[in-house]
Amino acid sequence: MSFTLAIVGRPNVGKSTLFNRLVGRKLALVDDQPGVTRDLREGDARIYDLRFTAIDTAGLEEVTDDSLQGRMRRLTERAVEMADVCLFLIDGRVGVTPTDEVFADILRKKNARVILGVNKAEGAAGDSGALEAWSLGLGEPIRLSAEHGEGIDDLYRIMLPFREEFAEREAENTPDTEVDILESEADEEVDEAAHKPTAKKPLQIAVIGRPNAGKSTLINKIIGEDRLLTGPEAGITRDAISVRSDWMGTPIRIFDTAGMRKKAKVTEKLEKLSVADGLRAVRFAEVVVVLLDVEIPFEVQDLRIADYAESEGRAVVVAVNKWDLEDEKQEKLAELKEMFERLLPQLRGAPLITVSAKTGRGLDRLHDAIRRAHDIWNKRITTARLNTWLGAMTEAHPPPAPGGHRIKLRYMTQVKARPPGFVIMCSRPDEMPDSYKRYLVNGLRDHFEMPGTPIRIMFRSQGDKNPFKERKFNTPSRLRKHIDGRKD
Repeated sequence: MSFTLAIVGRPNVGKSTLFNRLVGRKLALVDDQPGVTRDLREGDARIYDLRFTAIDTAGLEEVTDDSLQGRMRRLTERAVEMADVCLFLIDGRVGVTPTDEVFADILRKKNARVILGVNKAEGAAGDSGALEAWSLGLGEPIRLSAEHGEGIDDLYRIMLPFREEFAEREAENTPDTEVDILESEADEEVDEAAHKPTAKKPLQIAVIGRPNAGKSTLINKIIGEDRLLTGPEAGITRDAISVRSDWMGTPIRIFDTAGMRKKAKVTEKLEKLSVADGLRAVRFAEVVVVLLDVEIPFEVQDLRIADYAESEGRAVVVAVNKWDLEDEKQEKLAELKEMFERLLPQLRGAPLITVSAKTGRGLDRLHDAIRRAHDIWNKRITTARLNTWLGAMTEAHPPPAPGGHRIKLRYMTQVKARPPGFVIMCSRPDEMPDSYKRYLVNGLRDHFEMPGTPIRIMFRSQGDKNPFKERKFNTPSRLRKHIDGRKD
């Protein structure tokens, strides 16, 4: 996705209807009753060959207190800050209202890229509203009908230049993942310096944490500046939240996450947003640092983000902050390790580092753990070593024999890196149980020293070599056993 589009406007102007049309699914609830949308909702959108991320927002209302409407307005303002482009919708049949004028002024100040859309403008009924829209001073309005799909061509024409504008940033910020290993490279030893971070290709780190975990304090300590990178309105897709620095000789680009500032008020809505922002941050990272608060470690959102990072194939390092406040350090460390192994078994062996963002203690160990996790994430193993290991593993613990016929593991090779991915050629791959797959994954971790990093194993069939299998004739039982490769 090359850029982010936030759809904003008064309640009941058709924002969710347009959002559903752009993403091609009914993700957002739509009703004639205003105020149905309360939370931000994201979706992968497309218009013809143009792909982008769309954000559906709550209706803008002139409320600034802590009521539900006030919190909804703050969420929408945050989406404006987070987005690269804003599509401001007004109702073409109602025309420009005083509220539209207020929010048009806000948008001019907050976001330089604003598209003005006049929805429900099909037919003569929308003519007056389309003419009035010029008075908002946001450029030429686009006449739209989100319900009937009219005006989408014009929207495509206006948004097309944004693809080129943000393409370079997208390529720069998005790391190379799921890198294919060519057959000719499978047996080559890879120089570890090949993936060493450089000023041109720095190590990309996302520090994720719940409110009050001390994430901003930690980032300030790492980059050596007393600087709060983002306020609660900023978002991961904005350039302002990625900061380049040199950390103990390692060129890095570190990504902050909006809505997870140290002083953020912990409410149910902000907790949800912290998770959403964390998931978005994972996309830009090579290594994800999950920052925990020593007093309330492994909250639900921490577990969700760590699990999502693993499922997306990112290296994970868990850091426990505010360690300077802990009195019973040995007992607490043992408790944390037990919780980690129990709650996140898919990240077995991932580093668990104790730090104090306030004093800076433990940051050297965090740096070393991140570099080590990055090296493992890039690791490549030759086919010869893999097959020697596979032979030993199957000899120690043979594959299962569903239906009385043992599954045969014939050949193994690494096909991907970042994270490591392997293919095993075998008989009846569909019958391989998950328990044996976990046995092999754990064996890879232990033997080739790959703790914590995501490991992918795919089982494939080499194809049936039996030329008689599809023949329709009676075969003597002894010959049939011989053809099937079975002993008498």
